[in-house]
Amino acid sequence: MSVQVATAKMADMELKDSVRDRPPEGPTVVPAATAVSPAEPDNCLADPPVSQPVKGAPASAMKRTDTAQRPREGGEGAGYPEGAVSEAPRTVKKIQFADQKREFNKRPTKIGRRSLSRSISQSSTDSYSSAASYTDSSDDETSPRDKQQKNSKGSGDFCVKNIKQAEFGRREIEIAEQEMPALMALRKRAQGEKPLAGAKIVGCTHITAQTAVLIETLGALGAQCRWAACNIYSTLNEVAAALAESGVPVFSWKGESEDDFWWCIDRCVNVEGWQPNMILDDGGDLTHWIYKKYPNMFKKIKGIVEESVTGVHRLYQLSKAGKLCVPAMNVNDSVTKQKFDNLYCCRESILDGLKRTTDMMFGGKQVVVCGYGEVGKGCCAALKAMGSIVYVTEIDPICALQACMDGFRLVKLNEVIRQVDIVITCTGNKNVVTREHLDRMKNGCIVCNMGHSNTEIDVASLRTPELTWERVRSQVDHVIWPDGKRIVLLAEGRLLNLSCSTVPTFVLSITATTQALALIELYNAPEGRYKQDVYLLPKKMDEYVASLHLPTFDAHLTELSDEQAKYLGLNKNGPFKPNYYRY
Repeated sequence: MSVQVATAKMADMELKDSVRDRPPEGPTVVPAATAVSPAEPDNCLADPPVSQPVKGAPASAMKRTDTAQRPREGGEGAGYPEGAVSEAPRTVKKIQFADQKREFNKRPTKIGRRSLSRSISQSSTDSYSSAASYTDSSDDETSPRDKQQKNSKGSGDFCVKNIKQAEFGRREIEIAEQEMPALMALRKRAQGEKPLAGAKIVGCTHITAQTAVLIETLGALGAQCRWAACNIYSTLNEVAAALAESGVPVFSWKGESEDDFWWCIDRCVNVEGWQPNMILDDGGDLTHWIYKKYPNMFKKIKGIVEESVTGVHRLYQLSKAGKLCVPAMNVNDSVTKQKFDNLYCCRESILDGLKRTTDMMFGGKQVVVCGYGEVGKGCCAALKAMGSIVYVTEIDPICALQACMDGFRLVKLNEVIRQVDIVITCTGNKNVVTREHLDRMKNGCIVCNMGHSNTEIDVASLRTPELTWERVRSQVDHVIWPDGKRIVLLAEGRLLNLSCSTVPTFVLSITATTQALALIELYNAPEGRYKQDVYLLPKKMDEYVASLHLPTFDAHLTELSDEQAKYLGLNKNGPFKPNYYRY
């Protein structure tokens, strides 16, 4: 007899035995020994809802538990199959409940503070660590302001999430240095001269690995620095820890509250025995705080360097009102910032931020981008390349014409708000997306901001009792309307790329080098060269920053002959364009 025939006969005999031994048809009763009563003190699911699986329990065991409590309904095939309840499964279930109970009891008692579904009355600035951050979850609930930390040198003049993360942060800084050739070259060329010797720089920017390279470069050039973050979500905790370990007084952590934000800035500025004489700002908050709280400090401050649209706008307002009492350098409108950081950086980081937070596919999605400046151009180009259908809103007829000639349809936001899948703001203005727009959006619409300030989306109007906020993951919230419609709000309307992802290091090298040169220029300028006004970086300096980055690409510049230079009326070494030239 073949093996196949013997196997078939044995299977047939086992099937007949199973049918003969099966209990009669009828409602299946779970034996008392295995039934789980809600009133039993040993029931480990008494506290959490039954529908929520206990953390760590195997999926198969949870499915089994749910079936055991659900009586069989209907005819044959309802509930669980006949003959499925036997002595062995009962033993497994008892062991599983014991495991679940132990697992449940191990959970920290503060876990309730991290409920996924949060009422509108709860703070929206709870600290949720990013996946890329080396954060010890055991101390997440303790504010850094309540900790007493010291670095290896015994200094406690800093406030970061966890100083023990410094080693990880140092590795990230070392990686960033490899993609920031101009700053590293600047260290080598100017380190001997120490052009910033005596400079006391107070900074308020995003605290990332790239910023750390800038800060340490300023230190290598002779400056003393104190630093805070310009955004409550963009700080990399491990990088802040590395800076603190190296001796830089840094006050920042990811997930600060609004009160923490201003406290950190104040700790940078208000320190006994230390008076800043230079300001490096991103957004104008540091400058605003000094004007408001410590106006006398401006008597010793030589200048302000500002890199954002929002901050520059504030400086021009102060200048127009006659309240700007020191020279200021507008880095944002320098060619090396606007045409590289604003355009190329956003072209890559918009996709990164959206993908990390929503895992969405861009092909075929309808997107409206509010604003077609350099940031808007970068966002639109990236989304179009991924197959999205892109609309643009714009107030400037020149930028609007550029959008049209680049193949985008120019619309008013009201015309497309009901149909688009993603809304992106990048104007630097306020109330670009209002509550009326938010009410009309379709279910599941993603709303985010690529401008510096958090004023573009009217998030405050969403903090009302009739709307429910639900935290989905770090920097991702569902805002749910009474009818069940929900929108996906990213970073609570703050800067998407630096809050939710990262940005290309090489592009930031261009901006950081521009900032460093602007600081050197203002600090060393003879008295009278710059008055109490807002200035653009000299064109020659823009060209120098660009030239420092060309060797990375093994690029070779063509040189003018004497005859060619004379014909164009230029110096052979530049500058090659007049200040009024529009790139």
